[in-house]
Amino acid sequence: MKMKKQSQKNKKQQTLRSFHEKWAQNPELALKQTLDSESSFQKWILDRNDFKDAEDAANQLKSYSRILDAGCGNGRVTALLASLLPEAKIVGIDIIDLDIPKNNTEQFPNVQFIYADLTEDLSHLGNFDYIYCQEVLHHTGNAKETFSNLVKILERNGKIAIYVYRKKAPVREFSDDFIREKISLMEYEDAMKACRQMAELGKRLTKLNTEVEVEDMPLLGIVKGKYTIQRLIYHFFMKCYWNPELSEEENAVINYDWYHPQNCSRHTMQEVLGWFENEDLEITWQFEDLYGITVHGVKK
Repeated sequence: MKMKKQSQKNKKQQTLRSFHEKWAQNPELALKQTLDSESSFQKWILDRNDFKDAEDAANQLKSYSRILDAGCGNGRVTALLASLLPEAKIVGIDIIDLDIPKNNTEQFPNVQFIYADLTEDLSHLGNFDYIYCQEVLHHTGNAKETFSNLVKILERNGKIAIYVYRKKAPVREFSDDFIREKISLMEYEDAMKACRQMAELGKRLTKLNTEVEVEDMPLLGIVKGKYTIQRLIYHFFMKCYWNPELSEEENAVINYDWYHPQNCSRHTMQEVLGWFENEDLEITWQFEDLYGITVHGVKK
């Protein structure tokens, strides 16, 4: 048990270093795109949370006055929330250098940042009527317990909206674990060298611009549909991220974000719904795609 606890502590420290390097080297990563209504980044955030567009998001969230961005990173979603809800108080928390999100949100007077560890007591923050915690819980070492920790500071009738990585196809899971085991032990620049190669592979595959139609293959976790070559490999065999909205270096950082942190759990919808049921939350929205799982719940 002692060795297990030590291992968990080491993974947490490695994951913290990983994100510290990521944001220190790339403080404005995807910031502009998240605030751009024409960008696939903003559309992905809005779509998975059942918002038709930014105006719809603002209308649905306008009743919330104290909002928490739990695990704010460089503040890109904090900025989006602040832009949609100028009358609300937006609080971002993280255990990285908070000067980064502060600099990225300095134009928003309704934003505050507080250093806080999601896995520890958060009662000093007070309560919130809306908690946004997406792309974060799977990096904490225990997503379920961290989720429970957040629910403790959710107001009655308040809503929590989470997104976690989905368990993927078996070959993709195997290759992800194999590559992560190697890359997570590397220093930033060595890891980025490998991630640049994966981004370049994604770029070259994208240029093929050819679609393949496949049938359901349950043994391999492949879902029936039409895929470009890059998407077929990306979804079911290995992450080789490429998005033309980003620079080559930024694409490499997205691959780094996936492969370098050692704490990187993946989940099923049934598992995540169980978290909400255990906390006696009324589930108001659930969405699953090949990337992840989004669930909203209200505290009864």
